[in-house]
Amino acid sequence: MGDHITRATIVGGVRAFAAVTTTLVEEARKRHDCYPVAAAALGRTMTGALLLAANLKTDESITIKISGDGPLGEVVTDAHANGSVRGYVKNPHAHLPLREGKLDVGHAVGKGQISVTRFTGLKQPFTGSAELVSGEIAEDITNYLYVSEQTPSTVALGVLVQPDMIVTAAGGFMVQALPNADDEVLSKIEKNIALLPPISQLISEGLDAAGIINRIFTGLSVTIYEEVPLEFKCTCSLEKVQKVLVSLGVEEINDILVEDGEAEVCCPFCSAKYQFNKSNLEEIIDIIEKQ
Repeated sequence: MGDHITRATIVGGVRAFAAVTTTLVEEARKRHDCYPVAAAALGRTMTGALLLAANLKTDESITIKISGDGPLGEVVTDAHANGSVRGYVKNPHAHLPLREGKLDVGHAVGKGQISVTRFTGLKQPFTGSAELVSGEIAEDITNYLYVSEQTPSTVALGVLVQPDMIVTAAGGFMVQALPNADDEVLSKIEKNIALLPPISQLISEGLDAAGIINRIFTGLSVTIYEEVPLEFKCTCSLEKVQKVLVSLGVEEINDILVEDGEAEVCCPFCSAKYQFNKSNLEEIIDIIEKQ
């Protein structure tokens, strides 16, 4: 079962999104060499970003930044409506003991703020923020949606990391009540969600996004729409990195040439490394001087 996301609606004014993200979260873990608690925090945030981006138009995207005072530092993810996502955690080697048998993401993130930026084609992107309520990511996104966007939602996120650090299940769902939501329908959905096991368990048992949605809407008439494939994909490139070096100016590039004779630039989102030798740096100086 490949990574994917599915949208659904029911009569009664409720919509839902569910995603399976196991492969892309494992890809992120490997790229950043994440320890378990970092893999869980990053995986949850990437999944959450994909759930939010699923309601955007084709060329639009969203960025979630979790800024806590815990050992993980910042967690940043970018997700696009087309199903691509990338992300990083500032300290991928953060480690905390298990708490009641579970990865202690809340304490690893700590206290701080969640900010969400929507890039919707307008001149200025919209950014909203809210205080972190638990550091567990799902609760923080739920609170953000209510406080900053006045959208009553329920968000569940999960990442299962094995003792050998491999991610074997990841995903999540988001249920949102529309303005005309029926109270009896909402009550039924709340009861269904309360009976659900952890989302990572459902995915480990083989449920796809549609299966998760059917469990959420048990006993209700649901319309499930076409699934969209998901992938870890970074937008960095040699050309973009070169532009960054050009922006440094001649003096700084000359300092690099004198001190090191070469440069290596690492993308924070995907850990791709770009090498620039003496000749490459001299070419960059030529570009700057011709501007």
